[in-house]
Amino acid sequence: MPAERRLGDGLRLALTTFSTLPVRAGRVDRAAAGAAMALAPAIGALLGAALAGALLALSAVAAPLVAAGVTVGVGALLTRGLHLDGLADTVDALGSYRRGAAALEIMKKPDVGPFGVAALVVVLLVQAAALAELAARPWPATLAAVVAATAAGRLGVTVACRRGVPAARPDGLGALVAGTVGPVAVGLGTAAVALVAVAAVPGRPWQGPAAVLAALAVAVLLLRHVVRRLGGVTGDVLGAAVEVVTTLVYLGLVATR
Repeated sequence: MPAERRLGDGLRLALTTFSTLPVRAGRVDRAAAGAAMALAPAIGALLGAALAGALLALSAVAAPLVAAGVTVGVGALLTRGLHLDGLADTVDALGSYRRGAAALEIMKKPDVGPFGVAALVVVLLVQAAALAELAARPWPATLAAVVAATAAGRLGVTVACRRGVPAARPDGLGALVAGTVGPVAVGLGTAAVALVAVAAVPGRPWQGPAAVLAALAVAVLLLRHVVRRLGGVTGDVLGAAVEVVTTLVYLGLVATR
């Protein structure tokens, strides 16, 4: 497949996977999937810019925490809540202490268990609280922080889809994208997101990149645990990676010490 066509198909797949934009799907195969997962941080950056705009506009007319809560809701709407659903299902499976097929069966159930509910509450509260603090910063820092955190969350998917990481099932999104991303794409994505994060904390240019790298390191450790428990990654695991990395980056950006 020509590189231009693979990139175009990958971009369309990335947009339909990570956002609600009404983009017509192109060819869907592992080549396109690899391009889509490599482009995931770029889609995250676009979403982050939209969320930062919403946060800044809302904070001009409402209390910071109100603006932050609505911004979190907008983020869920722009992604159809898929990443939050993946987080809940993944945490429920891990919290069951089951392995392999038994844990995967829990993830397929339509209901959400207590572990999943707790994870959703914690993640949403932390994100809202962090956004409320970020809204008080100069607007360039707010923009850089939200873009970096949102892009980093999608970079977590890029990392989860790197070569050597297996799929937990022979079908589904995980089987399509697992092992499709090479080290160059991971490295370039990490460098780009870290660069954006430089401007996220006024007076402390090192803190943003450090938050991104620390969040990714935690994600790699969690991914290893998930692979041991489930046998590989699934679409739900990728959604969990988005929310975990995004939340950890927000925490790192608002840390004062």
